[in-house]
Amino acid sequence: MAARTREIENVPFPMHRPFRNKLSLSLSALLLFATALHGQAAPAEKPMPYVDIKAASGDEAATPQPIATDLSPAIQSKAIRAAMTKVADWQLGYSREKFNQDWTYAPLYLGLLRASQTTGNSRYFDAVLAASEKFNWKLWATRQFHADDEAIGQAYEALYLVKKDDLRIADTRATFDRLVARPDDPNKDLWWWCDALFMAPAGMARMSAITGDHKYIDKMNAEWQLTTDHLFIPDEHLWLRDNSYVGKTEANGKKIFWGRGNGWVIAGTVNVLRALPKNDPSRAKYVALLKEMSERLAGLQQPDGLWHTGLLDQAAYPLPEISSSAFFTYAMAWGVNEGILDRATYAPVIEKAWAGMLQHVYADGRLGCIQPIGAAPGAFGPTSSYVYGVGGFLMAGAEMDRYAAHHQGAKQK
Repeated sequence: MAARTREIENVPFPMHRPFRNKLSLSLSALLLFATALHGQAAPAEKPMPYVDIKAASGDEAATPQPIATDLSPAIQSKAIRAAMTKVADWQLGYSREKFNQDWTYAPLYLGLLRASQTTGNSRYFDAVLAASEKFNWKLWATRQFHADDEAIGQAYEALYLVKKDDLRIADTRATFDRLVARPDDPNKDLWWWCDALFMAPAGMARMSAITGDHKYIDKMNAEWQLTTDHLFIPDEHLWLRDNSYVGKTEANGKKIFWGRGNGWVIAGTVNVLRALPKNDPSRAKYVALLKEMSERLAGLQQPDGLWHTGLLDQAAYPLPEISSSAFFTYAMAWGVNEGILDRATYAPVIEKAWAGMLQHVYADGRLGCIQPIGAAPGAFGPTSSYVYGVGGFLMAGAEMDRYAAHHQGAKQK
């Protein structure tokens, strides 16, 4: 039921506008009542533009092109940047007019910023900056304290670090201030689904780094622990998507561990580590989680270098899935680059994963085999392409480029 609720909340399907307006008004009324109960000042109500989230975030190609033949899996900056550029250019041309503040676009904005930094192409940076200015640096906070609505704050913070204009983070900071003041609900974790560990925590860690106020990290640590207590399965070293999956199994009788759900967590862990001060006392637990998940996921890698949507019954799902594979690659490559993960152990894993993902880039630059919006393992077509998966691919590419620099240096010695 919880999983279905999130699907409805994110409106990944066309909803009749009058009905949605009534629903929005009802939710607004509930929000005002809830904030009054908590003794907090309710934020000014923000208009909720109608967006068909699923249509804006991606689709399947009716007439697919052949797979690209001009890309190389060579672990060289030139080859890696060529792949990033091809995918980023297609995605920017296809989706720029659809840019919005929903969580689906948050990974893409982060990926485009990393792509700009890596390739030197300012078009990607400029596109994210223009979108942020169009959004007036506001979160799409239609649901109080909902991590999905806070996700693009990470892009605003990244742009703030380039130009320290307080307007760029004002709404994100105010939202996190209200979140910090929120009492915990013993009946429902704030981050009750594992995807949330990508959406909000890193933004809170970065806000502490920006402001020097540790309260955001303190709240992040507390809420992360509650989610861990309820969704992390220590014996499997993996995460349930939410508590509705407790006791559910795949066709082979094993637990359901969703590929992208675990991708959200491990990529979110890396983003937290990137934001945390090096001497922060909570850093060790996130490092330990990155090591634990990386070891488990490396053992689940398939012969083509990728992972499928159901991690413990991958044979039941015919196609590899790129968004999860990209997040896994990003996290492991970052871990190697930072000296957290052993290079000799993980080099074959990440190099094989990067080569595998290139086999799903089409001649026009579309990145396929990305599962649509969902909450569990499922089927999709080979041309299925969604912006969050492209964001993960570009983030992975940026770390592969860093990895390649060391790789080339080692070969020359």
